[in-house]
Amino acid sequence: MTRVVVGTAGHIDHGKSTLVRALTGIDPDRLKEEQARGISIELGFAHADIGGHQLAFVDVPGHERFVRTMLAGVGGVDFVMLVVAADESVMPQTREHLDICRLLGVRAGCVVVTRADLADDDTRALVALEVADLVRGSFLEGQPVVTVSARTGEGLDALKAVLADAAARTEPRSAEGGVRLPIDRVFTVHGFGTVVTGTLRSGVVRLGDELEVAPGEGRVRVRGLQVHGQPVESAAAGQRTAINVTGDHLEDVGRGRSLMSPGLWMASRRLDVLVEVLPQAQRLLHGSRLHMHLGTAEVLGRMTLAGDGQRDVSPGTRALARLRLDAPLVATRGDRIILRSYSPMVTIGAATVLDPWPRAVGVRTPRGFRRLEHLAAATDEELLALLVREADLMGVTQGTLVARTGITPAAVRAHIEALSTADTARLVGERAVATEALARGAARTLAAVSDFHAAFPLSEGMPREALRAQAMPTAPPAVFDQVMARLEVSRTLFDRDRVARRDFRVAVPGGEDALRRVEEAYAAGGLTPPEAAGLAVALGMASAAVETAVAYLVRQKRLIKVEPLVVHPSAIEQLKTDLAALRQEGGGGRVTIDIATVKERYGLTRKYAIPILEYLDRERITRRVGQHRVLL
Repeated sequence: MTRVVVGTAGHIDHGKSTLVRALTGIDPDRLKEEQARGISIELGFAHADIGGHQLAFVDVPGHERFVRTMLAGVGGVDFVMLVVAADESVMPQTREHLDICRLLGVRAGCVVVTRADLADDDTRALVALEVADLVRGSFLEGQPVVTVSARTGEGLDALKAVLADAAARTEPRSAEGGVRLPIDRVFTVHGFGTVVTGTLRSGVVRLGDELEVAPGEGRVRVRGLQVHGQPVESAAAGQRTAINVTGDHLEDVGRGRSLMSPGLWMASRRLDVLVEVLPQAQRLLHGSRLHMHLGTAEVLGRMTLAGDGQRDVSPGTRALARLRLDAPLVATRGDRIILRSYSPMVTIGAATVLDPWPRAVGVRTPRGFRRLEHLAAATDEELLALLVREADLMGVTQGTLVARTGITPAAVRAHIEALSTADTARLVGERAVATEALARGAARTLAAVSDFHAAFPLSEGMPREALRAQAMPTAPPAVFDQVMARLEVSRTLFDRDRVARRDFRVAVPGGEDALRRVEEAYAAGGLTPPEAAGLAVALGMASAAVETAVAYLVRQKRLIKVEPLVVHPSAIEQLKTDLAALRQEGGGGRVTIDIATVKERYGLTRKYAIPILEYLDRERITRRVGQHRVLL
């Protein structure tokens, strides 16, 4: 069964609510003030099954004071009924509502001439001419014009047939992507709590889901769902949905906010857009302060026209611009924002979102202007390639690309695979990273390692974390690991705790022969190793050369640092073996040693005994208890 959202539009008191009531049997004017005054002040809702299809009706106010309310209701409709009273014909709000529907991208609808019982044949004919003139060049040109009377029933069957036919031809909205539901109504039901309603723009919401309230950081849980007044387990994109929510942030829930999948969408105070000005509007000036309507939200902000020297947008033309908002909005590429002048509040035009999270590049500059031109003309794959390239080594997650571009998750995956096949991007974990960015990261990494070798020629290599902080500070660890893996596979670097070029060799004075002689001297010294100065004299080497050799041998673990001593590993191993034997001699009882024991047993002075005992403590071979050490 096709589900279609139908909206009304038209001047005040032209019978929109009466028409909805005649079609559904439900009075959309629920407020006492509305019923007493006979006009709609708030959004009204009704539903009916017509021709085997489920139709949800959104009835909007027609008074010019309530255009903001009208905008909150008409943004998510599939089909619009433009209502014109037969006894009054086309009026100012008829024109503005039609303009708004066109600017919002509504592409399906019909004209309904109401109150036919109050007009004679000549008046009806005149209204028909004025309606034809009104819709000429719009999406309603050539669409059905149905004359009805809610009082007599004239034309209602014909209108239902038009609605059924439109429903049959309506393409169902894709349920892919995250949940996005602009809230158009909030109320409290006794025994249930807070209920919000809206038209689900994307995704599927299910019982038990946790959703974000955006803009903001609050979260709520779905405890109940209804579609057309009936409880359901889930609701999909395109459906009028009522959601019973619970949580600690219910004070954040209200019209103008949206319920979103957590962590997917982000609010922004800056939007890059393509502005379209109505033919009958005045020039739109650079820097204009505007009322901006997106979904059910309304914010104030200023418009910055792109391009050096651009001063205004002429009626009936388009221009690239950036909107700077006083409060954050949640938007994605392709969203349509209605622009109304600051004072008096008149609809001027619309802005189509090109980038909801633009880079901080001035749009008045040639570079910024070229970027907007690229965004406006880019295919989906070109757009994704641009965003991945701009993300540099940070990369960008596929979820972020979905939220930022409005492209479905499946299409984003397919495009990223195509970019990978073309060697334009790589998928590193969940992040797409431009191949050229990875190449730049590799070049910076090689340069950093080379500079380190030049500055520290006696060091085996640069500490890995220090290298990441210097060469790729903004890159996530997985991206750095990818660059390092590619460099190691290409046999350019050794990737260990310390990173070195494969062609690098430590320049130790005297070479391997000097290293061997120094190592042998320490091996011969055992637990009483030589001092560097005395060893230099004994070996006939410069003191600096001996110190360099010792430092290198320690890094190679051919010698062991036992602060402040340096000892050969063989001496330490022999000591461990001897202590193990001493522990066995104790027959399983507690065996202790102290400084005096070590001095006597191994022929050491305090200069050597104390550092060695402290080393044994650190290595958990002994545990100090007072002046003694217990063998472990």
